[in-house]
Amino acid sequence: MIVTLIVAAEISWWILLGLGLSARYLLRWRRTSTALLVGLPVVDLALYALTVLNLRGGAEAGWMHALAASYAGFSVGYGPSLVAWADRHFLHRFAGGPKPLPSPKYGPERTRYEWQVAGRTVVSAAITLTLITLLVPLSAGAAHFGTFAQWYWKLGIAAVVNVVVAGCFSIWPKEPPAGVTVVDGRVVEQKDPEKVS
Repeated sequence: MIVTLIVAAEISWWILLGLGLSARYLLRWRRTSTALLVGLPVVDLALYALTVLNLRGGAEAGWMHALAASYAGFSVGYGPSLVAWADRHFLHRFAGGPKPLPSPKYGPERTRYEWQVAGRTVVSAAITLTLITLLVPLSAGAAHFGTFAQWYWKLGIAAVVNVVVAGCFSIWPKEPPAGVTVVDGRVVEQKDPEKVS
């Protein structure tokens, strides 16, 4: 059952996102769009609530229950940036908006970008682990801390790795190669190497 709930929540999330952006840019219904997009975290919270009910109903706790809890953590940490990414691409594709800029590759802009990613990962991991931990008292004895031990390690390592990567970019900023013109960390013009030499 929990697998079905996760699949249904995933499909519902993307449908809501598509409907919200369509209402905003194709139909010009901004209030409807806002209401639909606000519903995105509601889907993840509903999945978490159903996960708790599934455990309280006698289901054996497993990694799928932790995965279901992780959706809410991901929604808080990465949801806003994912919605903003989809918004920019939808605006460009269907409403004549500017072409979305790629992520910065060089200089301090790349460093800031890496710290943003690290921050999202840390927030997602912290919320996910909190929700997983809460499954134990909320499950009426169906779940134990040992059941989810691997999640503490995996999410903890993911957060640490992201912070270390961002720290490395702070110490050793990535500089553009010779002959490449960069603005705001993004390549805007690449000269012919033969002409440069």
